[in-house]
Formats: sequence, structure tokens, C-alpha cells
Amino acid sequence: MQAITIDVGPPFENLSLIDRPVPTPARGEVVLKLKAASLNYRDLEMVSGTYSSRFPLPLVPLSDGVGEVVAVGDGVTRARLGDRVAGTFWQGWVAGAFEDCPQLGGSADGMLSEYVKLDEIGIVQVPAHLTDHEAATLPCAAVTAWQALVTDGLLKAGETVLIQGTGGVAVFALQFAAMFGARAIVISSSDAKLERATALGASATVNYVKTPDWHLAARELNGGRGVDHVIEVGGAETLLRSLEAIRLGGQVHLIGYVGGKLGMVNPMAILNRRAVLRGLPTGSRATFEAMNRAIAENRMRPVIDRVFPWRDFADALRYLGEGRHFGKIVLSF
Repeated sequence: MQAITIDVGPPFENLSLIDRPVPTPARGEVVLKLKAASLNYRDLEMVSGTYSSRFPLPLVPLSDGVGEVVAVGDGVTRARLGDRVAGTFWQGWVAGAFEDCPQLGGSADGMLSEYVKLDEIGIVQVPAHLTDHEAATLPCAAVTAWQALVTDGLLKAGETVLIQGTGGVAVFALQFAAMFGARAIVISSSDAKLERATALGASATVNYVKTPDWHLAARELNGGRGVDHVIEVGGAETLLRSLEAIRLGGQVHLIGYVGGKLGMVNPMAILNRRAVLRGLPTGSRATFEAMNRAIAENRMRPVIDRVFPWRDFADALRYLGEGRHFGKIVLSF
């Protein structure tokens, strides 16, 4: 079988297509034949050498992928031959409070391989109505959005969610807000993307280039009260405005940092808003399974921007870095 690895070297020159033996499952393990995978911003950082953590190299990247179970070890009860399953990002986080454990495409080899071996505790069945490409988008972006708004945020019908951008997590957050009967306000620098967000169910949109004080605009769009939730992906560049956009006691779900990692936030901005500021490490297997049940019941379909052949991983990463996508970028096997 073939796989792509990250090794030491300049970005993109550090990627190699290698040959490895097809893995054999031990007790409690399954082997998947990969059908599709998807990209997250984290993957670009891993290849670029800018990710906040360092892992032993060479490393097979990618945390998101879906495959067919082609071999099972003794004692496996969570999957059978022929099942379509996805791996969980945190392989040992089954439910409850987060505890550190191996992460796919980080402290453990990831999904950019024709065959992948996983422990059965780190797999979930994917919704039957989704294609392989669609199902591959779920493990990080969708689970993170669901963990933020539903598992931790306890999203309710009638609440307002301010969503930054139109990348993977953002679009899933928009779809989940619509699913729950919540009001979504989406901000972007692209009017074309905002039109697409409206078609997906956004109640209001703001072009943050044309309206730099988007946080004030969001408050006005919610009757001056402030929003209940913010999906915060900008990081240091946008966090203060997100805090100013929420109502008293509102929640800011800190998910990304595409606008920068270093900055200063006056703690009074948190105290004065009685803000709940929460960092999200994606979610547990239980969150993934609950989300899948809702996706299946509502027949929701993930939004895919573009599909690349899996060996064109470098081209797909460059496209991700350009920031022109709406939704998810997928790799096909």
C-alpha cells in the first residue's frame, strides 16, 4: 500500500509518497480501506512547521477520513466487515470530560494512507445517506462545531449565533444553527460567500471589509442585545470584538486562530460581559455519535468545495491556504 508522510524539510518539500505493508489488526483493532479524507487548517500548519505542538517524524498526516472495514481483530464488537466508519480525532476520548490521548495525524499516524489500522474504541459508523466524500468531512470540523454549540453551548431555538467565515467549522455551525431553529449571523470578506451562506440558512450577513465594526453590526442585527454564541476562528485579531459582540453571559467558542496567535485581551472585557470563553479540542466519540444521529434524522449534507485525488495532497493544501474555499476540501481515494 501507499501513504504520504511528513518528514524534516522545507514546507511541501517534506512530503513523500511511500510504500508500506498493509497492516494486520491485533485484538480489538480494525483495518480500513480508505475511501475519502478531508483537510483542516491544522494539516497545513503541520506541513508548514507552524503547528503549536511538535510530533515525531516521519508522520502520516490527516485526522479526517472514512473507509470500509476490510479486516477485524479478535474481540471486535463495534464494526463488521464492509461497514463504513470514520476515525475519531482523539482516539481515546470516548465520553465525558476531555483527557489527553493519541490524536490522528499528530501523536499517531493519520488517515493519508490507502489502509489504516485503528482501535475499535476510536471509530464511529457514518450516516448511511452520506457519500464517502461527505462523511469524510465530519471528524474534526463538524464535531468541533457540534461540541461548541450543542454539547457545551446547549444551543436553543431562538438563540443567535455569530459565525466568523465560511470554512469547514463555520459552515457546519451554520447548518447546525439552522437545524436547531437558531438565528445565524455570518461574517465574511466575500459577498459571493455571504450569498451562499444565506442560501444555507443564514438569517443575516456582514461583509467585515465593508463594515470593519462587524461586532457592532451583529449587535444591531440582534436588536442591540448582543448575540448568544460566537464561533471564533480568527484568534488574537478578532477575539476582543467577539467579546464585545455577545450579550451579558454570552458564549465565545474559541476554535481557530487564522488571524494570529499572539495578542492581548483586557480581562475586563470578559468580566464585564460575564462572558463564557471556551477553548474547543474538537469532541468525544459520544459527541460524534450524537451528531451523526442528528445529521441522519435531518438528512443534512455537508458542503464540499472541491475534491482532489489523494496523491495531490500538496495541491489541496495550497488551495486551502489560499482561503478561497466554502466548506470542506476533500481527498478522494
